Amino acid sequence: MSFYNNHILPHVINLAMRNRELHPYRERVVSQAHGRVLEIGIGAGFNLPLYGPRVDAILGLDPSARLLRMAQDAAKRSEIPVTLITGSAQALPIDAHSIDTLVTTWTLCSIPDAGAALQEMLRVLTPNGQLLFVEHGQAPQENVRKWQNRLTPVWKRIGGGCHLNRPIRALIENAGFRLIRLDTGYAKGPRPMTFFYEGCAAPRRNS
Repeated sequence: MSFYNNHILPHVINLAMRNRELHPYRERVVSQAHGRVLEIGIGAGFNLPLYGPRVDAILGLDPSARLLRMAQDAAKRSEIPVTLITGSAQALPIDAHSIDTLVTTWTLCSIPDAGAALQEMLRVLTPNGQLLFVEHGQAPQENVRKWQNRLTPVWKRIGGGCHLNRPIRALIENAGFRLIRLDTGYAKGPRPMTFFYEGCAAPRRNS
């Protein structure tokens, strides 16, 4: 990895994720978790204090060992057992059908192959499990999408592979999930970066 990705980028991500405007989204999503939870892209652990009493255990996965070191303090303060794992969402080191709730908060944008990662998430979920998510991605307005497409090649370089233009709904559904709830809209900030998808999905049942 480059010096930037290994030493500077984790601090950039940590700072960006401290944005107070993101906290209500985190609260709404994380409060719905239950059972054995796998949080993909746990980062510095900002969601850990938000998990409620219905959660039995938390596995927190992230590709950045430096960010996971930042998460250790939050993990130690948690009343829920937390296990931190260095790894890729595209090849989860988790047994099939062993997770009740998957949580992703602003994560799918930066996974190299988001489709493969979502299929892995589907593999590890129990048949009655749920995927809880809040993500930014492709906007509905053509003029905003044009800017997202223009900015993404540069943005990926400085944002750890972050794509501004991923079609989050299509990615989730194409991986084999059915949407239970989906809310979309712009948050505060530049429109190419702030069209949010927030919701819940479950494994699609074969008819």
